[in-house]
Amino acid sequence: MTAYAESADGLHWEKPTLGLIEVNGSTANNVIWRGVTSHNFTPFLDANPAAPSEERYKAVGGTKIEWGGTGLWLLVSADGIHWRKRDPAPIAFPGNYDSQNLLFWDAAAGCYRAYWRDHRCGDPKVPDGRDVRTAVSLDLTTWSEPRWLEYDPNRSGSLERDQTDDPTGDHHQFYTSGVLPYPRAPHLFLGFPQRYCDRGWLATTGRLPDPEHRRRQADLGIGGGRPTRCGTVVTDVLFMASRDGIAFHVWPEAMVRPGIQRPGSWYYGGAWFTWGLLQTPSAFPGAPDELSIYIQERFAPDGPGHLRRHTFRMDGFGSLNAPLTGGRAITKPFTFDGDRLSINFSTSGGGRLRIGFHKPDGTDIPGFSLDDCDLQYGDELARIVSWQGRRDVDALCGRPIRMIIELKDADLYSFVFAKA
Repeated sequence: MTAYAESADGLHWEKPTLGLIEVNGSTANNVIWRGVTSHNFTPFLDANPAAPSEERYKAVGGTKIEWGGTGLWLLVSADGIHWRKRDPAPIAFPGNYDSQNLLFWDAAAGCYRAYWRDHRCGDPKVPDGRDVRTAVSLDLTTWSEPRWLEYDPNRSGSLERDQTDDPTGDHHQFYTSGVLPYPRAPHLFLGFPQRYCDRGWLATTGRLPDPEHRRRQADLGIGGGRPTRCGTVVTDVLFMASRDGIAFHVWPEAMVRPGIQRPGSWYYGGAWFTWGLLQTPSAFPGAPDELSIYIQERFAPDGPGHLRRHTFRMDGFGSLNAPLTGGRAITKPFTFDGDRLSINFSTSGGGRLRIGFHKPDGTDIPGFSLDDCDLQYGDELARIVSWQGRRDVDALCGRPIRMIIELKDADLYSFVFAKA
């Protein structure tokens, strides 16, 4: 079953009584869809200006026939509550579908994009295992040829198999992609894939939470076969980014770890990105808004699972960073349009940041050198940089320049040239 909750701020949620579907003899519940198509039911608000009002919300759900499903279906709704299948047949994608499959409107490219789970096998350049395919469409009826996502670095970091640390072979697989256009820069795609890791049963596996339950789930020793993955797999959330929705740079260190060990943690299906990125108010009065994501946790051997909200600063997924001893970075030559340089940055109390401009040959631009830059320190999302009190950079607009960035115990998360 798929249930419904709503919130005005992303912080406080309500489960309304909808009266739509009978469960245990009563319709006094918040269930909006029932049946095998509820498997990984993932909705979205269709931002395509040509979308009919009766199909303002769309979703995909279902699983393959071999697993009791009838395929991956497209569902539509006028209000996000009352749903129906749009077409008489499922979407003709090759795949397994048994995880969070995604569909959304890409406003920058003017097309729909789909991302779904499949199993890669036999490619000498990429390890076998769970992975993600993608395709595009203009009308949600005719789709491009499906293709696998591309990763740099490779999603497993290496094709080598370390039989000592990982007796089951390659264990870095992607169960989901979590891909979405970044709302603050819709031409960029961010991904929050769930990494699937199965090392088999090692000595340390029994030191994870709920060891007896885990042993039963692993089916140790029964039938003489290898342990089953229900007791050995762990999952976490990575981060990746792309400019075309196909080729992604992957940061292999987890963005969301399973966390401190406690009952119900470190299980298959825990630390799962639920899809979505929401601007929410900060808990600190006077502080700027944050970005929230929602993570599934507690696989629940003995009770319900949970969603926990995690927050980032705006644009705070990564940064250019240097310790107090300092560091510098110099960009490639580029041109810009705008008359102010705004930076999203953070320093310690003793840290600092300065920015200067060079000509393409590396020589200083008078009035805009590092030494001319007013020292910046603090923690702000949109600090306007100045040089000897001067903020206006329109004299450099349209000219090829390099930007030189000096940091000491500081992070630069993003920058933008804007108009006052």
